[in-house]
Amino acid sequence: MAQQYDIVIRGGTVYDGDGGEPFVADVAIVDGKIAEVGTIAGKGGQEIDAKGQMVTPGFVDLHTHYDAQVTWANEITPSSWNGVTTAMIGNCGVGFAPCKPEQRDMLIKLMEGVEDIPEVVLTKGLPWNWESFEDYMDSLDGRPFDMDIVTQVPHSAVRTFVMGKRGADREPATAEDRKQMAALAAAGVRSGALGFSTSRTINHRTLAGEHIPTLDADEAELSEIAEALSEAGSGWMQVISDFDEREEEMALLRRVAERSKRPMSITILQRDSKPEEWRQIMGEIGDAQKAGVQMKGQVLTRPTGVLLGFEISQNPFLGKASWKTIESLPLDEKMKRLRDPEFRKKLIAEPADSEDIFTTRVMRWDRIFKLGDPPNYEPRAEDSVAAIASVEGRDPAEVAYDWLLENDGKAILYRPLSNYTYGNLDTVHDMMCHEHTLVGLGDGGAHVGILTDASAITYMLTHWTRDRTRGDKVPLAWAIKRLTSDNADVIGLNDRGRIAEGMKADINVIDYDKLKVHAPKVLYDLPSGGRRLMQETEGYKATIVSGVIVSRDGKATGDLPGRLVRGPQGGPPQMAEAAE
Repeated sequence: MAQQYDIVIRGGTVYDGDGGEPFVADVAIVDGKIAEVGTIAGKGGQEIDAKGQMVTPGFVDLHTHYDAQVTWANEITPSSWNGVTTAMIGNCGVGFAPCKPEQRDMLIKLMEGVEDIPEVVLTKGLPWNWESFEDYMDSLDGRPFDMDIVTQVPHSAVRTFVMGKRGADREPATAEDRKQMAALAAAGVRSGALGFSTSRTINHRTLAGEHIPTLDADEAELSEIAEALSEAGSGWMQVISDFDEREEEMALLRRVAERSKRPMSITILQRDSKPEEWRQIMGEIGDAQKAGVQMKGQVLTRPTGVLLGFEISQNPFLGKASWKTIESLPLDEKMKRLRDPEFRKKLIAEPADSEDIFTTRVMRWDRIFKLGDPPNYEPRAEDSVAAIASVEGRDPAEVAYDWLLENDGKAILYRPLSNYTYGNLDTVHDMMCHEHTLVGLGDGGAHVGILTDASAITYMLTHWTRDRTRGDKVPLAWAIKRLTSDNADVIGLNDRGRIAEGMKADINVIDYDKLKVHAPKVLYDLPSGGRRLMQETEGYKATIVSGVIVSRDGKATGDLPGRLVRGPQGGPPQMAEAAE
């Protein structure tokens, strides 16, 4: 029989991305689109035996920071290891465009601090073949990737571009400043960006401790930009805020969303100091939705937290003077010192710098755990450093020190920061299941020395639908819908996120029983040998982007069909008719 299709996926269990009941079917692909779903007699140029395996739409990741990586790399790892076929960059108001040549150092320092990407990596890796945001888009256009990339216009870059040092120093914008910023945001959206992002959190700062330029941007500034997005008729607004004055902040954001007439995504986290405040925020988002204002909360599938180790950016001894004497040594030399009994005794005994941010905000022995392999993101209180030290009658610092020496000094400990006030993930369950939330916040490409949460997408399937033992789980078809059509639809990518005729052929074939997330490890594969934490997965039998197989059994094929996607994308005619 002559070839009729480019690829046929045979006999898999199809999860359509709409949350419907799974069904066994073949899926045929022609010219980058799904040509047929059902019993297919025709032959494919390539055939994938998917019997006993899941066939899902490719995953859409709303929150990544690959703004630099996409300028030098073609494989957008680790997200592409997690079945992601479309990733959105430009989140949290940070990025590298627009940027005048004399402002490059400011943006590098900002990204180094906010997203923990080493300065030398950015200095050596970024080609800087752009100045305007449109130039940046053009620099990405035509670059091949193992997934599609969509962008947002970052507020900090826009503010710095218009106001220079005044913007970086957080001075109030003048009427002319606001006019120029609004024009740049609109121009970015018209050139194909799918949104505009801003940050209003004190957690985002340079390594020198300087706050992000947009921290206290006033309502007039945000509103003028919002109105420009309204006029452009496209894109959403992505926001992160501390909500220290919740009612006032939510009222402001609602007014901005109303003026934009565009969707707004707001980061939702559970803070230990106000563990139920997130429910109040979501209630206010629900009130806005009832009034026709398109506000959504964006949530993570596990705690936000940091990884601790002697090889990576943070560890429990970071604020101690003795650590400073060895922190820049190569790992093997560092380990010689750390194994020295006298050095160990000195480091454990000496006090930490009381001004050190890690010491004041992160250090709690009762909230530090072994991460393990497979990693455990829902640890029990009795497994903490403090609890084990109590049982063994030892100083918690000694226990942590010894744990960190395991695996030749490459052992990793875990410190959940938010979403874990009650010592379990019940709150995260409630967040994910709220009707007005989206699943995202994996931060792929960022915080490369302290976390690797791009795997939170795979964790949605492993932990929440299969492995959880400490509380409720969620239905598999529902979880897949959250990772596919829900995310694609909200940013206007109506051509993907579903297994249906005419849809873009972005597809995962997954061995569900074997699906797992491995323990993080350190790679030195960034420009100039830069270090990053990476986390491999297992169980992805094939990932297809635009009808081309980009990985088989977790190994890249070398094919790179992914591209920059400009602007919203319409779905096939039958999908539009169904929506009507």
